[in-house]
Amino acid sequence: MRAPSWSVRRLVGASVLLLALVGCERRPGCTGDYCGAFLIVATAQPDVLLPPVTDLQYARDVTDQIFLKLADIGLSENTIGDEDFQPLLAERWEWDDPLTLVFHLDPRAHWQDGQPVTAADVAFTFDIYTDSTVNSPFRSNLRTISAVTTRDSLTPVFRFHARYPEMFYDAVYHMRILPAHLLRPVPRTQWRSAAFGRAPVGDGPYRFVSWKAGESLELAADSAFFLGRPHIRRLIWRFTPNLDVAVKQVIAGDADAVEVLGQPGNVKLARAAPQLTLYPYPGALYGFLGFNLSTGGDTTKPHPLFGDRRLRRALAMAVDREGLRKSVWEDLAHVPPGPLARLWWIWDPETRELPYDTAQARRMLTWLGWRDSNGDGIRDKDGQPLGFRILVPTSSALRLRYARLLQEQFRLVGADVQLDEVEFSVFNERVQSGRFDAALISRNPDPTPSSSVTQVWTHAGIGGSNYVRWVNPAFDRLVEQAGAATKRDEAKRLWRRAFEVMNDDAPAIFLFSTDNMAAVHRRVQGVVIRPDSYWALLRTWRIPADQLTDRDRAER
Repeated sequence: MRAPSWSVRRLVGASVLLLALVGCERRPGCTGDYCGAFLIVATAQPDVLLPPVTDLQYARDVTDQIFLKLADIGLSENTIGDEDFQPLLAERWEWDDPLTLVFHLDPRAHWQDGQPVTAADVAFTFDIYTDSTVNSPFRSNLRTISAVTTRDSLTPVFRFHARYPEMFYDAVYHMRILPAHLLRPVPRTQWRSAAFGRAPVGDGPYRFVSWKAGESLELAADSAFFLGRPHIRRLIWRFTPNLDVAVKQVIAGDADAVEVLGQPGNVKLARAAPQLTLYPYPGALYGFLGFNLSTGGDTTKPHPLFGDRRLRRALAMAVDREGLRKSVWEDLAHVPPGPLARLWWIWDPETRELPYDTAQARRMLTWLGWRDSNGDGIRDKDGQPLGFRILVPTSSALRLRYARLLQEQFRLVGADVQLDEVEFSVFNERVQSGRFDAALISRNPDPTPSSSVTQVWTHAGIGGSNYVRWVNPAFDRLVEQAGAATKRDEAKRLWRRAFEVMNDDAPAIFLFSTDNMAAVHRRVQGVVIRPDSYWALLRTWRIPADQLTDRDRAER
């Protein structure tokens, strides 16, 4: 009888290993340092588990456990140079010259089907992220890298167009390395619907197990992970489309963690729960009302209202942003002077903004020809009322509250605003396709402004994450200059000028930047939350064997 082929032997071996892992997982208890099922409650689910084609935080929370970068940012959140970065797939690196960065992959790294991670995977990943057909939302962030080649099977080489302070950051932060041997056959036009995106195979600390749409998603620790076995055996995301409900589940002990408590009432409730520990951390979230400058996403057709800069400015001056912040957040957020997260060092309260001035807003609307001709309280022009719709996700109680308060404030200057309250997946699809008038959007950006602002607010983001379809060449030039500045004082001055240009043009009304608070069950030890990625260090957290609950055992 002929001996089984190598591929068959590998499949049989993998099956035996999987059965062993499942058997271990189902033991009535566990000993040592590898225990527990950690249940996170989230207010929305990922759209797809394929990193190049999604920029949703909910997707990144999961995929960062499955796929690795070459190196990752440290707790300092310093994006300048390479000194504070931690090795992941790359065990070391060096600069051959000012424009050539050479990585050396860890030879122990392997895909979860047993294949080694190679330099060819890195080159393939770069090709995918920068392919115009795939149209990754991160494509613009890689525009300064001219090529990624392979020197040998473990040595990928990055070449840059120019020298600038965040070269290393751009090389490693935006790309999760992908398995070329599994994804190369997928047509570039079908990446967003690829079956791999529903059941991925990665190289990270956790393996994909299951995904019940709208309900839950589960990962299992990879005991063969080359950087060390994760301490928590299983990660489970439960999807609950309401933050208040999510917080109540954590308080009741039905879940272990929620990454953001949100409104002050939830913080007070969680603080009173004896089994929870609260973890404050610098906010990486900002929210805004974005005006769609296009019609149906077609940038050649200006929006009938918001294509007019003067109208946008009038509406911006009608909003009491500080009053809204106090009403919704109390002391848990700040009014940002632009598209800024509290985490960023460029936060500058001296940035010039449009004033809150309802009298001036009314005068401008009248000057533009919008008058209340029939005394119903709503302005009109050429027989058309001054009205538009705000798109808002029902998953966010905070944004729903903002929407209703904004509706009231706009009515005070004669604008009739209706709300389109939709489920998150519908909200996300409509925002991406440009099918909205205005939308209440929140962003959880990267730890550096350069890539995030470029991705969301410049011409490079059109077709990607620039959902409002706003383009201003002067702003784009200032963003590029700020990102290339080698001194922080000069960079901060350029960022201020860029945001002043944006504020004058009013493509959005910037409403809040948060100081975040997470709640995690006290039984979980070693909790460290990195502001730019809540669960980035989750593989190092622990649930001791003597802290297992009935829920851990019930979910085996």
